Amino acid sequence: MYVKIDHTKVKGDLVRKIEEISGVDVNRCYQCGKCSAGCPGAPFMDLLPSQVMHLLMTGRVDRVLESNTHWICASCFTCTVRCPKDIDLAGVMEAIRQIELRERKDFVRVDKLPERLNAPTIAMVSAFRKLTS
Repeated sequence: MYVKIDHTKVKGDLVRKIEEISGVDVNRCYQCGKCSAGCPGAPFMDLLPSQVMHLLMTGRVDRVLESNTHWICASCFTCTVRCPKDIDLAGVMEAIRQIELRERKDFVRVDKLPERLNAPTIAMVSAFRKLTS
């Protein structure tokens, strides 16, 4: 038996806001995993980029906002380039960061960084760009 899901009911206001800011319909993702397979920051993320998309498609924005994935994302566009559906996943991550920043939430506190940090250099450069723009 086939059950049709009305995605407009699954999406909450935050998912619609993320889609509005990024210009991406999250339901276009068909979970091929190419974004996660090519992501240089994936080993440092608690959710893979494909998992973020799945959570957004199912309306679980709360779980996405609890993660560090969107803060670790270096906006290198590897995910966007590899996506067979031309989904701008880097834009989605940026939209999630923008929503958090608008609420005055920030994952990166420059004054609280340890002397030795276990993170890819590109992630740190990206984080500093976000903080100083």
